[in-house]
Amino acid sequence: MFTFDTNIIDKTDSHSMISALAITFNEELHIEDYIKSLSFADEIIIVDSFSTDKTVALAEKYDVTIIQREFKNFSDQKNFAIAQAKHDWVTFFDIDEKISPELAKEIIDTVNSKNPLKAYNVKRSFNFMGKRIKYSGFQTDIAVRLFNKNYCKYNGKAVHEAIETEEKIGQLKYALDHQTYKSFDNYNQKLSHYSKLQAEELYKKNVRPNLYHFLFRPWYRFMHQYFLRLGFMDGKEGFIISYVHAFSVYKRYIQLWAMYRNIE
Repeated sequence: MFTFDTNIIDKTDSHSMISALAITFNEELHIEDYIKSLSFADEIIIVDSFSTDKTVALAEKYDVTIIQREFKNFSDQKNFAIAQAKHDWVTFFDIDEKISPELAKEIIDTVNSKNPLKAYNVKRSFNFMGKRIKYSGFQTDIAVRLFNKNYCKYNGKAVHEAIETEEKIGQLKYALDHQTYKSFDNYNQKLSHYSKLQAEELYKKNVRPNLYHFLFRPWYRFMHQYFLRLGFMDGKEGFIISYVHAFSVYKRYIQLWAMYRNIE
């Protein structure tokens, strides 16, 4: 159970207001700890894609705004959430990311500092199968998690969406834990979902798959992640990560091929 010590945070009457945003679908495992870790925020908005588990029921126990909206893709859903925020400063963490009290305090201090930047990256510590992954491409895993909504938006990508801005992006000191692994089947399902969204994106661009996509792209993904990005130094977990990610690339083009042939 994740615990959050609010005593570490000192809000003054003149502090800058923060909207904490999240998108969810079937996140009953994480939702309560996530909301508790956002107690430093002045409002919490959750855009849920009609979860079929207890996500919404659990979230309703807290002082949060819940909006039900059909999911199209990650950029679309997140940009919609940003538009609902009352305040200029926004945090947008994934639901399976753990915000420590130290990081929360740094966020408060940053937005209340003199002339803050408009966006800040946060380094993520990736956990897989109960092990912290130090390599496999995750050694440089950072993402914008704090930003001023007037200067930033998501770039429109269906998957692996990122904040785009013309402003300089800073870096926060404290990292966060990324607990994306629930079970092997769940992780595979997540990658399959990403593959489908990416296939749909390629289909809209009239990309037609060929042997290059089926053979070279998955092979390159494995070689890049396992060897060039030092996945072998993460042991068997590094091999598994590299393999399933390479297979998800293969599935992306199988799904794209199926779309052109109207195969479900």
